[in-house]
Amino acid sequence: MLRRVWTAAVMAAGITIALSGCAGRKRVGDAPAPAPDQRAEGTDLTDATRVYQNMGLLASPGPVPFVGSVAYLAGPTPDSTLALITLSLANRALTFTRDGDRFRAGYEVQLDLRQGETLVHHVEAREVVRVASFKETSRGDESIIFQQQLSVAPGQYVIAFAVRDAGAGKSATQETLLTVPRLGAGTLSTPITVLDATPRGSTDSVPRIVASPRSTVAFGRDTTIPVYLEGYGTGARLPVTVAVRGDQGGALWTDTVSLENRGTLFSGVINVPVSRIGVGVTTFVAWRSDSPDTTRTPVFVTFGDELPVASFDEMVSYLRFFTTPQRLQALRAAPPEQRAAAWATFLRETDPVPSTPQHEGLNEYFGRIRVANERFREEGAPGWVTDRGMVFVSLGEPDQLYEQGGTDVNQRGRAQVWEYRQDRLQLVFIDQTGFGRWRLTTASEADFQAAVRRAQSR
Repeated sequence: MLRRVWTAAVMAAGITIALSGCAGRKRVGDAPAPAPDQRAEGTDLTDATRVYQNMGLLASPGPVPFVGSVAYLAGPTPDSTLALITLSLANRALTFTRDGDRFRAGYEVQLDLRQGETLVHHVEAREVVRVASFKETSRGDESIIFQQQLSVAPGQYVIAFAVRDAGAGKSATQETLLTVPRLGAGTLSTPITVLDATPRGSTDSVPRIVASPRSTVAFGRDTTIPVYLEGYGTGARLPVTVAVRGDQGGALWTDTVSLENRGTLFSGVINVPVSRIGVGVTTFVAWRSDSPDTTRTPVFVTFGDELPVASFDEMVSYLRFFTTPQRLQALRAAPPEQRAAAWATFLRETDPVPSTPQHEGLNEYFGRIRVANERFREEGAPGWVTDRGMVFVSLGEPDQLYEQGGTDVNQRGRAQVWEYRQDRLQLVFIDQTGFGRWRLTTASEADFQAAVRRAQSR
């Protein structure tokens, strides 16, 4: 696991809420949830907001990007439900300033819960984040965790979030409808993907949980997905069936676990093996043998915090200009149960700066894909797979670019020359139709392929 900086504001009074679509309850045999949106090749890989929104999470793209989730546990009385509201931010979402030999940033969270015209609860919190180095300020992972525990009666609510960067004054908001479930004997809590958890033994106690609101782990880095679960009723132990289902509803992994009675409730942490479920958005579901209801939460296995790619095969396709055909073939040939180990080996062999938690080479490569998609759109194709796009992604920005053949954009036969001085390379693109469809000349394509082979062998 990457080291994370956590800030938490935990309260035991107030409200309880159910995030619509985030962690709903469903009967066994109902139709599976709709498949997550499948992104076309060439979309912005570092913008995971749409993925998180499709998972049913509260996700804001900015100006202060954050992801939020709401989970439900039984409250201290039959008429109350405890909601665990969790927000995550990346360090780079905030404005840091030097504070002695460290760096400091502040953020503010405002939460309003309404039922009709009635303001049921209002929360304001101000938090400070301190990091030891300037490099830490640019982290893009789930590095800041904000939590709020609230208790309210079951029912329907509207919840509104506002997150403000205290250093720059910029803010982001989200609002959604919520349905609070009633949790009692014969039910299960929301499964909660966690970074840390101590199972509680009483509904009167405060959960000691650090949740992962993004429900995300990294393939090749994390071996298990810890999921905290509670059950309510009597007995010594509670058998529960758990499963992870893919986007078509099929079971990728199934097990039967036994939650321990720790006082007045059953609780425990279930470790889901990452290698068994593969890459992409899936759903963790759990149900009791004595109840037809299921409880669920989304789980996203990705290639890293900067690479929210939906599948293993998709990632291998994206890497076509990054590494050698031999390394790509090794990834393709790995059977599902060995893909995590193959990916870890690939990262180790290609990381230009192994001492840092990020893979600078992949970050730069996918950054060029984003730029190419914006700059080289032709005939509706993703920019990175056009001739100019693939050269840019493979070799980067040319040292010099100049055009030949006039300034009329509709003129046929115009030429662009890209010069890479370090490689002693000049590549010529021709717009043969006059419609901006630039193609490498035959000689330049051969020169380009040779340059790519040299770069990949370094």
